[in-house]
Amino acid sequence: MLIHEIQSEIQRLKREKNICILVHAYQSHDIWEIADYVGDSFGLSQKAAESDAETVIMCGVRFMAETVKILSPQKRVILSNAEAGCPMAEQISVELLSQLKAKYPDYTVVSYINTTANLKTLSDVCVTSSSAVKIVKNIENEKILFIPDCNLGSWVQKQIPEKQFQFVPGGCPTHLLITPKHVEQARIMHPNALLLVHPECSEKVVELADYVGSTTQIMDFAKKNPATEFIIGTENSIVQHLQFDCPDKRFFALSKNCVCHNMKMTTLGDVYECVRGIGGEEISLDADTLRDAKRSIDEMLRLEKL
Repeated sequence: MLIHEIQSEIQRLKREKNICILVHAYQSHDIWEIADYVGDSFGLSQKAAESDAETVIMCGVRFMAETVKILSPQKRVILSNAEAGCPMAEQISVELLSQLKAKYPDYTVVSYINTTANLKTLSDVCVTSSSAVKIVKNIENEKILFIPDCNLGSWVQKQIPEKQFQFVPGGCPTHLLITPKHVEQARIMHPNALLLVHPECSEKVVELADYVGSTTQIMDFAKKNPATEFIIGTENSIVQHLQFDCPDKRFFALSKNCVCHNMKMTTLGDVYECVRGIGGEEISLDADTLRDAKRSIDEMLRLEKL
């Protein structure tokens, strides 16, 4: 089958079976084209909760599918490729977080949405990369234990210096491959381009950026800004997606190394097997995990409204 033939059959089957397909922004463009929704992980989970679909297929990584299940426990949630995980989400164990909570009993535990469902059960509040600063500002407690990404946490801390933070060594191994040397080289090659980076990058890289934001925020900025050249400091698939969306602008990868191999595991063929009912892995979480993990997400939504 050709790509467009597989895509057409996926579209037919998802309508026939009342399936909603969620596609994270780091997926390839052939998968984007069969999506009901494309975006960052938590936004996709919210879209799934609003959908009347009985089955949701997450084209992303495991923690994202877990978050979909937490917000839509009544739905059947399928992770399109069972091997697609997130090293950052799995860096901290439940045992370690329990020890940290005992060591810092008067700290509010703030967990990045990029964590496992089990870690969310021990957290006081979740944050996304786009909401982290606002959420932490609105927490009454001045003491924050931020997990697992110390780079994102450091970026938040710089904007809220009045609060006291504790971090653990951790972060996105893909974004950590970007170095200040890459910035120096990219600036020389593209002197008129604006540098847009994700806060999961190292502190030294973030300090050199013209704009820092989540994947969705980076894409929105590039689309709306009058500049015509941009260096993209996040997963390299975003360069291609922006080229499709803005053919009158030019986009350059900050580093050829910034490729999420877990995201790249998902193929159009995986999605095809999922809609046929012979592929993927159904996500199952027990009632206690669903309840306790959702509490930290609900607190995020509450604080975001303040």
